[in-house]
Amino acid sequence: MGHRVRYRPQRLAAKLLQIREALGLSQSQLAGLLNVGVGIPRISEYEHGTREPALITLLAYSYLIGICANDLIDDAVDLPAEMRIKPRRKQIVLL
Repeated sequence: MGHRVRYRPQRLAAKLLQIREALGLSQSQLAGLLNVGVGIPRISEYEHGTREPALITLLAYSYLIGICANDLIDDAVDLPAEMRIKPRRKQIVLL
């Protein structure tokens, strides 16, 4: 039984770094804003491409700046040139 290689977005790490830098946040500040239980080491792993974020974390990133999660995952889509924290953004609720 063979296993197919799972699709991995090639630009995801760069996009996550781009978001943090565009917002002018430290990794610690970003972790606090995402509010999904990830810390500085995990943010670093995402930005270096050594670990992929969970779906809930991708949603938190997209809610933070008001974009569709698909825009993070799709390598053919560029992020907006200017990004700001969405004032009335959705909050992730972990139960």
